[in-house]
Amino acid sequence: MKKKIIERTVLGFFIGIAIGQIISVLISLIAGNGEFLICAPEFTALMGNEADAAAIQTLLCGIMGMGYASASLIWENDRLSIAAQTGICFAIYAAATLPIAYFTSWMEHSLSGVLGYVGIFAASFVFVWVIQYLSLKSRIKAINAKING
Repeated sequence: MKKKIIERTVLGFFIGIAIGQIISVLISLIAGNGEFLICAPEFTALMGNEADAAAIQTLLCGIMGMGYASASLIWENDRLSIAAQTGICFAIYAAATLPIAYFTSWMEHSLSGVLGYVGIFAASFVFVWVIQYLSLKSRIKAINAKING
């Protein structure tokens, strides 16, 4: 189990960095007006320059990826109910995402900005959870059909 945690965590670091870069490219294409926006302008200003902001944001994306990847092991714990798995994973994902999002200025630093970001985060979590649930339910149904012939 320790080996699995370490493997997922290391892989998660690099996946987190890759996802962070993809998101930066997508945001740049949508809102950059021809410019590449590696970081939020507010975060770049806070860090003093774009290179430092990009380096820190990249590291934080890797750390966030580590949190998500290691938390994915919760879904494999058959001793927990699906409600417990969902609650624990949501809490870990939120703890890995929200402080980083606030620090890097991915959200407006106001009550409405934080609440809006949390709302989008929660809605995204529910959307992905429902898709995964329906997919697994369909696979289980197919397996049962094969067993029952």
